[in-house]
Amino acid sequence: MIWDWLCDNYIEVLGTLAGLIYLYLEIKQNIWLWPLGVVTSALYVYIFFMSKFYADMGLQVYYLLISFYGWYIWIKGMNPKKETVQSVSHITSRLAVILVGISFIIYCFLVWVLTQFTDSQLPYWDAFTTALSVVATWMLARKILEQWFVWVVVNAVSLGLYLYKGLYPTSVLFIFYTSMAVVGYYQWKKELLKIEALHMK
Repeated sequence: MIWDWLCDNYIEVLGTLAGLIYLYLEIKQNIWLWPLGVVTSALYVYIFFMSKFYADMGLQVYYLLISFYGWYIWIKGMNPKKETVQSVSHITSRLAVILVGISFIIYCFLVWVLTQFTDSQLPYWDAFTTALSVVATWMLARKILEQWFVWVVVNAVSLGLYLYKGLYPTSVLFIFYTSMAVVGYYQWKKELLKIEALHMK
């Protein structure tokens, strides 16, 4: 019974295992996270295509390309004199409004594409998680603390969608993603408090 299920879902199981190892390597800042990210994204392009999560599939294509870019940058390295260390910061009210607007535009565009050109079964939720993921990824690159709130929402909603579609190994992966987003928020918050304390001296 279990063997039959594994045979039917081995690609998703491999994707889930790769995603968990990716999380570990990311925390350790190990360069092998990038080639593993390529593998993970490639697997999930197929998984999401078969599950008709087309916006999520497109997001995985984006992640796949970014993995190649990150891999190249880490191998090449940077000149320490040119490297700038970006500190964790809070989002400003103005930027928050802009990002909400951008998220809404991306969401509307994806809903239009998914409803008009695909047979997506959950176009509105698929578009919702994808639009927020695009914005959260940008916030992550800028080290904005509040990006973790966005990831908690994205991962929690995605978890519900994958459970609904019967993607149980992926659901386990997103339980970890949601938990790590909470852990990441508190770790970044500690760093931000240290920075603010230094500025007050």
